Amino acid sequence: MQNDPALLWEQARRHLRQHVSAANYDTWLAGAEGVRLDGDTLVIGTPSEFVTEWLQQRLRPLMLRTLADLAGRPVAIAFEPLRAPDDGSAPLQPGAAEEQPRRGEPRRHLRLSDRYVLETFVVGPGNELAFAAAEGVAGAPGALHNPLFVYGAVGLGKTHLLHGVGHKLAAAGKRITYISAEQFTNELITAIQRRTQEEFREHYRTAEALLIDDIQFVSGKEATQAELFHTFNNLYEAGRQIVVASDKSPALIPDLEERLRSRFEWGLIADIQTPDIETRIAILRSKAQAQQVQLDDAVLDAIARRFTNNIRELEGSLARVLAFARLAQAPVTPDLVQSALASLEQNEPRLQPSPDVILAAVCRYFGIDREALLSKSREKRVAYPRQLAMYLMRELAHRSLVEIGQTLGGRDHSTVHHGWRKMERSIHIDPETKHDVAALQELIERNREVA
Repeated sequence: MQNDPALLWEQARRHLRQHVSAANYDTWLAGAEGVRLDGDTLVIGTPSEFVTEWLQQRLRPLMLRTLADLAGRPVAIAFEPLRAPDDGSAPLQPGAAEEQPRRGEPRRHLRLSDRYVLETFVVGPGNELAFAAAEGVAGAPGALHNPLFVYGAVGLGKTHLLHGVGHKLAAAGKRITYISAEQFTNELITAIQRRTQEEFREHYRTAEALLIDDIQFVSGKEATQAELFHTFNNLYEAGRQIVVASDKSPALIPDLEERLRSRFEWGLIADIQTPDIETRIAILRSKAQAQQVQLDDAVLDAIARRFTNNIRELEGSLARVLAFARLAQAPVTPDLVQSALASLEQNEPRLQPSPDVILAAVCRYFGIDREALLSKSREKRVAYPRQLAMYLMRELAHRSLVEIGQTLGGRDHSTVHHGWRKMERSIHIDPETKHDVAALQELIERNREVA
């Protein structure tokens, strides 16, 4: 196995560069460094928590596969800041930072970003319910909306809301614990190995507020779900606040124990939809003002119309435009925006996504295998994704009903027609279906081939 962490990461980064746009590479990957190898774990240093979050949510599976190919064995990854926050950032609040290890057990809790506060969250029609609920929870923890379950596609502001709630509660003197579901699982594994489960439980079950990000990660992990279930019960019965974020609603997280699913549904479930054009412009204006940059409405409009689904890519484009303007020593105009973002244009004709690409995206999104999707099962966990696949093959791949039926295990064209039309209607009346279709389209788009 490669023993030089810097070289291993550099090799991996060259491979990853082929799978992301130039803007995303410059924004998210270029500044990351291979810091050290802890056993079979490559520790990657990142310039900010924002970068860490993006890499975790968007590239982690690809990073793991790439490192395994290069090293010839599985390699785990962990992230840490490249430098200590000595730039005037706010002091760490109780429960929001890495805590002192107890009895030799290291705890690497995620800290709250001082940039993610409720005051800087831009509210629009797609997120106003989630924001109002977050404000309510911050003002009356344990009494209103407990638990609060926020879900939405990648890059729409779920983590921002979690951090914002955490800051408010910490400022009110609450002992909070903010952690990702993946880190919760890793700590549980460590506690089992070291036989320190009681300390692990004491830590989480005595928090005055527990904020868990990316809860979909516990899918299929029985021990983690069992521990989380009992932790949930202890906190809930003690009147402690629980806030959970996910990329799916509780009903659509695969392999989630029913008892845990029902707990998540006890409180308020709030989704975050893709922002409209006005909200995207407001977000860009807010980000520009934070950098003490004044931009014309025409400039903001030119950037906002390029990215409709993902706020992070929207912010990445703004960063690219501002950097381009500084290098060119030119004012920011709509023409400069076009020049700065020209390399991201997809001018080449693009192939329609193949049925295989669509099936792979649906299976990955819902956490089911292709065999189940093509089976005769009518269970909701399979039937709903199957109907979405029918809809996407019809709308994106423009396949005939007969072709779609054959692809999906030899189904009759009338069955496909029913599923397609059902999803077509559901998109207009069911926000959850609309969210799932948007998320799947984004996933499919990333895998489309240039003709």
